[in-house]
Amino acid sequence: MSKPLALLIDDEPDILELLELTLGRMQVDARKAKNQGEALALLKTESFAICLTDMRLPDGDGLQIVKHIQQHYPQTPVAMITAYGSLDTAINALKAGAFDFLTKPVDLQRLRELVNHALRLQVTSPATSQPDIDDPILGESEPIARLRRQIGKLSRSQAPLYISGESGSGKELVARRIHQLGPRSEQPFVPVNCGAIPAELMESEFFGHRKGSFTGAVADKPGLFQAASGGTLFLDEVADLPLAMQVKLLRAIQEKAVRPVGTQQEESVDVRLLCATHRDLAAEVAAGNFRQDLFYRINVIELKVPPLRERREDIPLLATRILQRLAERSHDSQPELSVEARERLLNYRFPGNVRELENILERAYTLCESDCINADDIQLSGTSASPDKAAAGLDQIDSLEDYLDNIERKALEHALEETRWNKTAAAKRLGLTFRSLRYRLKKLGLDD
Repeated sequence: MSKPLALLIDDEPDILELLELTLGRMQVDARKAKNQGEALALLKTESFAICLTDMRLPDGDGLQIVKHIQQHYPQTPVAMITAYGSLDTAINALKAGAFDFLTKPVDLQRLRELVNHALRLQVTSPATSQPDIDDPILGESEPIARLRRQIGKLSRSQAPLYISGESGSGKELVARRIHQLGPRSEQPFVPVNCGAIPAELMESEFFGHRKGSFTGAVADKPGLFQAASGGTLFLDEVADLPLAMQVKLLRAIQEKAVRPVGTQQEESVDVRLLCATHRDLAAEVAAGNFRQDLFYRINVIELKVPPLRERREDIPLLATRILQRLAERSHDSQPELSVEARERLLNYRFPGNVRELENILERAYTLCESDCINADDIQLSGTSASPDKAAAGLDQIDSLEDYLDNIERKALEHALEETRWNKTAAAKRLGLTFRSLRYRLKKLGLDD
């Protein structure tokens, strides 16, 4: 079997020699180019498993190489080599389609990790809009086909990714799929709900701690970054991070290293970072709640997950799969949806998206008394009373605040009862952060 072939582009002979030597020890052959012209000529004659290019070249720049390879040789991952501290340059390269980047002086361990990830891409499937057997993202609508194509393309990159979308739209599912299709698929996928970690424990949870570093630290403990090493770290509800933690996270991302609580030593970590939130992160930056430099760093590429109301044609397929899953879990027969029940679902806006559809169908599955779910079994929020009845009820409201508090209290109690008072599960059920749930419970006197 022939060795993989790398294209190395740099006008510094010492750098070329170092790269060639390191790759040679990894059983990777290399072709060297001192400028853009030589590189383009080599690309025409040979097929490369990876390309490493310097940013500054005598007859152009590395960004032109990145764009050229993206257009003509999209299966070849290309990594940019930039001067230390040139973060803007690296981010521009990632946005242009670079697989990853290295800074000078080149860290050989980091180089080996990057090359290994690139070589693994040769056996992953190309981007496609067609679902495969293992695809957990259900749907055949155009928004989902487009999302599938984007996932296939972005799974080949190592760039930080910001997944935006409404609560319940499936952001974690998208993150898992990106990990599954990428070169890190055999390594851990570590999801973290940033809103569920108490502020005082965040640094220890993210970066780990040493025995005796604080009261209760009875042993060394690795953090979430260490747990995800070699794989993917998914930070859900990243907008809930306190500003002090945002500073530490930014440093960890930039330095690709973390410092456990109780030590001065930094540990290098190799993770791909995926972040998500249902909030408008740009608005959070404008309001001063989220650091602009961190936003710039994690939002190298944004991937938008469409809400369910923008892909209504997928509702019947989703409903069938959800009911199938419920029946399998109950070891029972799968009920059908009546035409009227289907129409009722298709005409609903689903503010809670797929998660709300799952909850509605679980309730209908539990309540229906036959093998067919009828329209009456489909209980949609906000549709139980007509506008006339709602208006008539206003006469009986003395205080709008008390009235709304009462509605909120009932919803919280119902969610807690459904989840057997598991507050983390109840928060997820309601589309709230854990911190927001705690605040509401305290406000309404339900925090006993």
